Amino acid sequence: MRKIAILVPKGEVMPSAVVGAYLLLKQVNEQLTSMGMPPAFDVELVGHSVHNQLYDGAISVKTHRHYTRAGGYDLIIVPGFICEMEAPVRENAGLIKWMHRQYTEHGTELGSMCTGVFLIAASGLLDGRKCTTHWAFEQAFRQAFPKANLQPEHIVIDDNGLYTSGGAYSSLNLILYLIEKFCGKDLAVWASKVFQIDLDRRSQKRFAIFQQQKVHVDDPIAEAQEYIEQHYPEPLTVQALASHFAFSRRNFIRRFKEATGNTPIEYIQRVRIEASKRLLENSPKSIGEIMMETGYSDNKSFRALFKKYTGYAPSVYRSRYQR
Repeated sequence: MRKIAILVPKGEVMPSAVVGAYLLLKQVNEQLTSMGMPPAFDVELVGHSVHNQLYDGAISVKTHRHYTRAGGYDLIIVPGFICEMEAPVRENAGLIKWMHRQYTEHGTELGSMCTGVFLIAASGLLDGRKCTTHWAFEQAFRQAFPKANLQPEHIVIDDNGLYTSGGAYSSLNLILYLIEKFCGKDLAVWASKVFQIDLDRRSQKRFAIFQQQKVHVDDPIAEAQEYIEQHYPEPLTVQALASHFAFSRRNFIRRFKEATGNTPIEYIQRVRIEASKRLLENSPKSIGEIMMETGYSDNKSFRALFKKYTGYAPSVYRSRYQR
């Protein structure tokens, strides 16, 4: 039997992550018992205090023990938060050190749901390791932990005992992944059907909304971003943009990448694809018309880029999300 701790850290924790993970694992135990088999998981709620008030006191979670008096786990799961992550990382410094010791000294595996990855990354354990988080926190995570190998398009990543997952309710796919890994495919399929979670979901791309990456202090690059967002339907080249803002081409690319995390070409593509998504959702115009209105003239190139950034062909995206 695997001993698992689901953490209730200090801060604005997602109650759905705590309850969802706990319920899924407990229900798998009940299913195994009904089949005449021993339970697979010994699950405890572990936190910074015994009584935890979430959502301004609307939800109360009682933990089994304080983290300073807990140990011997095979796996620790960190839920996500519903806030910016500077405060949770600061407020849970002791908990982060405790998790680091559990991993390095006792071989305990660590898993994170959604933005819970920030707490694991703050321990230094994700330096050079693959991980994922909610797509909306990509830039904040990259800035805070540049040594981590963030791959935000993925729903679940397993890197040698460090498990990370995508955002919000998709983070429950991590629990399904762990059930499959430790109990087999049949139980994972059973859990996915009972809780109606798509077991085969692999990518966050279809849900991502491009954030215009303005959290930096490079004013000339911010001006270049504004220019791209206003002129994306027009032919834009890196050389013309560099000249317009008095950069050499090489320096412009370097500064743009450092400030935004994207090259100028990538940024142009992401702005254009986001615009095309909005038109597909809200406009009756044909895909060809939308392609031309968002700065593309080559149908094959447009469709390839659209699928790269969304995971869907334009027609499939429209059928799913048109209002």
